[in-house]
Amino acid sequence: MGVTGPAIAGASAALLDGRRQLTVDELAELAAVDDSAVPSLAGLAHEVRLAWAGPAVEVEGILSAKTGGCPEDCHFCSQSAAFDTQVKATPFLDTEEVLAAARETEELGASEFCMVLAVRGPDRRTMDRLIELTALVSAETSLNVAISAGILTRDQAFELAAAGVHRYNHNLETSRSFFGRVVTTHSFDERVDTCTYVREAGMELCCGVLLGMGESVEQRLELIEQIRAVEPCEVPINFLNPRPGTPLQIRKPVGALEAIRWIALFRLALPSVILRYAGGREITLRDLQAMGMTSGINALIVGNYLTTLGRSPQQDLDMLADLRMPIGSLSAAV
Repeated sequence: MGVTGPAIAGASAALLDGRRQLTVDELAELAAVDDSAVPSLAGLAHEVRLAWAGPAVEVEGILSAKTGGCPEDCHFCSQSAAFDTQVKATPFLDTEEVLAAARETEELGASEFCMVLAVRGPDRRTMDRLIELTALVSAETSLNVAISAGILTRDQAFELAAAGVHRYNHNLETSRSFFGRVVTTHSFDERVDTCTYVREAGMELCCGVLLGMGESVEQRLELIEQIRAVEPCEVPINFLNPRPGTPLQIRKPVGALEAIRWIALFRLALPSVILRYAGGREITLRDLQAMGMTSGINALIVGNYLTTLGRSPQQDLDMLADLRMPIGSLSAAV
């Protein structure tokens, strides 16, 4: 692997020999290694992923089942009604549109299908619709059903779990200390509470991050600790793709090598988690997307995202084939 420097060597000994998680101070040392050491950092992250999470890669398809018109003001999101963006509010997709998307996802070899709604949280009518669609998708495909529908009450979490929802997505996005800079219509604690309810209800928790909004290195390390605290099964890594009309449209995308560094750091901090390539990887990593797969990633979203286009599913499937990475269904916890 060509380990470079004492920080990487120490992390290797801790994670591969000692089978223990890294401390905050150890992660801070890794965050500060020179750019020339990032390939070695990535190599260690790949070894850790294989040792702690195995060789399989989980493939997921997502569907924006209700797009735009969200009352929240997340400054990175073009689906917020607070900003003048190109995304307009549309009603909930009809049943056949959802089922067609699920079938297409299954045909790609995916094991997970996530229905995403641009809402603060589900009302009674939305809950009934999600429960109905969960049953239909489960009956017509072999896919695990995941849902992302904003802030939940404890009762709603238990109701979705009883309906057969396998995994619920609710991202922290950024650290507590930075959160108020990019969201003002709900609190960080509301997000943490939803994550707690999801786990209490017995669903797998998918809780991701969005890097590149102007947060500091220290705040990214803070975020890692806060992600650890909610104990997710899956952590999607998103990189900001600045959307026209949003307050963050002026941000520059994260650089490719910086992205690789933080993919590796999240794997080293969360050795057994499902670490998923999510939004922004095409614009951020460009020709280094395959390198991300050998830097700690072990899951990816194929096809399009919520309001932006991904590359073709076949390109991702070819990438996995070229890397000789088997596709499989994963389940893990920190």
